[in-house]
Amino acid sequence: LPPEGLPLVSGRGAVEEEEVLVWFSAGTYVNFVMNKNLTVITKQLHYPPINKLCWNFATRGLTSVGQDEVVILLEVAEGEQLPPREVFTMLQALYEQAGAGSPVAEMGHISVGSDYLGSSTHGGWLFIRHTHQTVAELLLPPPPLLFGVLIMRWEIPWARVFPLRLMLRLGAEFRYYPAPLVSVRGRKPVYGEIGHTIMNVLADFKNYTYALPTIRGLVIHMSTGRTDILLPKNRYDAVVKALNTSNETVLALGSNFSLSADSHLVAIQGEDGSYQTQAINILNKDRKVTGASFVVFNGALKSTANLTAKSSIVEDGLMVQVLPDHMVSIRKALRNMENHLVGCGPVGASQPDEVVSITWVDEDKAFNIGIKSVLDGKAMDGISSLRIHSGPDMTQDRCLIRWTEVFLINTGDKGTPTHGDPPDPAKAAEGVARSVCVALMPHLAQLKGDGLSPLAVRVCMEPDNVMYEAGSNGAPLPPAYMNSLDCELVPVLHSGSIQGHLTLELVFHILDH
Repeated sequence: LPPEGLPLVSGRGAVEEEEVLVWFSAGTYVNFVMNKNLTVITKQLHYPPINKLCWNFATRGLTSVGQDEVVILLEVAEGEQLPPREVFTMLQALYEQAGAGSPVAEMGHISVGSDYLGSSTHGGWLFIRHTHQTVAELLLPPPPLLFGVLIMRWEIPWARVFPLRLMLRLGAEFRYYPAPLVSVRGRKPVYGEIGHTIMNVLADFKNYTYALPTIRGLVIHMSTGRTDILLPKNRYDAVVKALNTSNETVLALGSNFSLSADSHLVAIQGEDGSYQTQAINILNKDRKVTGASFVVFNGALKSTANLTAKSSIVEDGLMVQVLPDHMVSIRKALRNMENHLVGCGPVGASQPDEVVSITWVDEDKAFNIGIKSVLDGKAMDGISSLRIHSGPDMTQDRCLIRWTEVFLINTGDKGTPTHGDPPDPAKAAEGVARSVCVALMPHLAQLKGDGLSPLAVRVCMEPDNVMYEAGSNGAPLPPAYMNSLDCELVPVLHSGSIQGHLTLELVFHILDH
């Protein structure tokens, strides 16, 4: 990235701004080079939901450092003919940060300096997944991808402590469910001084030492007379951790945006600093199921209140007040992974006014959606993966091979008894990764030149079937590379060092060093 002005253009190098201007005004996209491994495709386009011109930035290459690709939609400022340089510098900083082992995840954020995009009020970027929003006409990289939304300096504490609240509040501000994808410069912040909020009790806004524990995959669905708190069984450990770190009388759990809700609670801060509740919903759709952002179980209800339990909406979440003995039962049910019902209403009533149901549901599989294997196009939806940030990088001349991810396709049949400890997929994958890097090291420049990056190696370790496949762009690697892999991988796979039932897919990127 040059010290000033726009980045170099792919295949052209430094280009006069007048020429770039002509390309943008003609509606063409321009591929800017950030570094040897990262480009940013940029275009000016009309975005129908806001009926305005936007700059559309889309990265290619962030996945090579274990970072989801990023899309930025920035409303074109009046008289602005070229995309602002600060967006490119931010994307380059993301690349460097991820390369150092600190990628930004969904609902993560980054902060920016004091004078950014022409104003000291801009605080940073919040990164969200798109759900119900329109993306049909946009330039998008292949998944996984995040949209970066510009946030104001006053909004940074919420991005740090409770980003879901901020995302939905922006949705209410722009009247777009659940959140806008377009960034607007110089807008009024949606939150000011923290003020009186229940979050003061649940999170530390001063030193950021603790926050509300958010359980991945947990959703809260409110409908007439009933609230369902749905906990995925594969998040049991996170629930136990929340139980262990909370005190006996209060348990707070943060939830997630629910795709199956048609509306969601939002916390709006008034001019006096206090918070009110509103709801935003999908356009032209009846409100039947409303999502909430957190639940607090409070075991301080007095028996003199003559209530079995009391449920109420607080800001963008739910407060369930129960008697002390009932709080013990709720904690016990959660620890035992048991479903539990809380009936709310007067003591002695034939029917409760409202039921709060805690239900353990099937495993949360809402990850790696839309991702296809580079080996053969296999859908990776719901297959968990680990991003690798300290793998065995190996260098040959000007190229480097980096192991960036391992997909855990099968980590052992739970019904089959194993002798000794179950296989450790991370440890097994590390041995395979090292062998792949050694095998391909002499061929890195050629692989890169042939466009065979990223590439994947899938290994299958079954007692009666030990095999591997390797490919890129949906096709097997050419024979010369497979011969090298045979020499290194076959001895490792047959050595007996990897035990048990395992199917893993390792992804490698070849980078210019």
